[in-house]
Amino acid sequence: MPETGSGPAAAGRTGTFSRAGVFRLKPVDSSEQETEGGLRRTMGLWQLVALSLGGLVGAGVFSLAGVVAHEDAGPGVMISFLIAIVASSAAALCYAEFAGMIPKAGSAYTYSYATLGEIVGWAIGWDLLLEYTAIVAVVAIAISGYLSYLCEQIGLDLPTWALGAPGTGAGHKVDLFAALLCLLLAFVLSRGTRESARFETILVVVKLAIVALVLVVGAFHISGGNYTPFLPFGLSGAVAGAATTFFAVYGYDAMSAAAEESAEAKRVLPRAIVISLAIAAVIYLLVCLVMLGMQSYQDIDTKSPFSSAMSSVGLAWVGTIIAVGAVLGIASSALANMLAVTRVWFSMSRDGLLPAYFARNHPTRAVPTRVIWIVGGGSAVIAGLLPIREAADLTNIGILSAFVVVALAVIVMRRTRPDLPRGFRTPWVPVVPLVGVAFSVWLIANLDWITWARFAVWMVLGMIVYAFYGYRHSAENRRAAGPTPPATPEGSST
Repeated sequence: MPETGSGPAAAGRTGTFSRAGVFRLKPVDSSEQETEGGLRRTMGLWQLVALSLGGLVGAGVFSLAGVVAHEDAGPGVMISFLIAIVASSAAALCYAEFAGMIPKAGSAYTYSYATLGEIVGWAIGWDLLLEYTAIVAVVAIAISGYLSYLCEQIGLDLPTWALGAPGTGAGHKVDLFAALLCLLLAFVLSRGTRESARFETILVVVKLAIVALVLVVGAFHISGGNYTPFLPFGLSGAVAGAATTFFAVYGYDAMSAAAEESAEAKRVLPRAIVISLAIAAVIYLLVCLVMLGMQSYQDIDTKSPFSSAMSSVGLAWVGTIIAVGAVLGIASSALANMLAVTRVWFSMSRDGLLPAYFARNHPTRAVPTRVIWIVGGGSAVIAGLLPIREAADLTNIGILSAFVVVALAVIVMRRTRPDLPRGFRTPWVPVVPLVGVAFSVWLIANLDWITWARFAVWMVLGMIVYAFYGYRHSAENRRAAGPTPPATPEGSST
């Protein structure tokens, strides 16, 4: 089978802005063989579903839904989630096709590099490094809110300076719980893929049990009056809320980044994406229905919305159980996204766009520990110093941009490589991908200017790094001189 980007036709096109330059393509490798010094294929279908649900059902359920309801949409947060789910579903079908076609680490970075060119792949990969790291921070902040709630319940007074990021309250200097949690998750992930996958599965089971408790108990305390007015901020508020709630419904993207650690990836990855998104969609809509029926959106405690909702109907003991479960369950979301960013970084380094130092795994655990600890430290800084809303919006603009690229890449790949075997085919191409593009662009347009400014600064910095390092050190740039040597174990140090 001919590889994308190879052959005399590709070699004949020269110049910086050509297929021999910044638009050179990463060869498509659809094999599922393990490479020397690479990642081990240990995860099956249900471990992948658990990993995806870990990213999908997390801070969005236990914290972000309450924030959006209180600040943007009121009970109309259900419309916010519906819009986000439709947009996410279109993108998920595109991811499923690529996951069944290119079972390699890197997710949107790898897909766009193989389809649209190196500079596009670099831009998406660089984007994901920030976005996934910020997602870990957002989830850690959400957990911190429930930890604070638990401390209040047992009468433990924490110092004011440690209760939140600057600007979140009088005297707040740093969200200490959130920062420490990021470092703890880095430790868990550094233990190895099999071990962290088992830990993730346990957390997801706990999380879903807590969600079931909320739905069953809360259903008996719904008051129809709490749904009125349904759109207190107008339809525009619900639309603006969708741009933020989108953060909650793309956990499958994190799971697809672990494709190289999945047994029979071409067959099970697409199934895991579709199954997990369907489960998550039902959970989010039911959760919003119950939470907003129990308590007025105006009275929601945005730091621990479910626990406060239970307390408002005289069920403080259930609120405490929810807080304990939320601390454990939401951690699965942070773990899934931390795994994703380390695999994207690993893949970019293996391709030569970032230093090969980061593509060297631990000799016995077969995970990129060097990258894991850097991500742990970076997410700890963001979690400690940024409010949850700002961190969430920062993640959304990047992931939505990746979705646009992946959706367009499906259309391009159908035309340029119709011969490639596909474990899953996106239905109704190009309609479904274009729906995903349209929704994603619409949601991006509803983000505020400061989010755009931060994103622009990060992308400019990324293009500078690519110009002075990635372009020259790219494995594709060196391909004519011989095959790129495989990553080797880093030795005895971590």
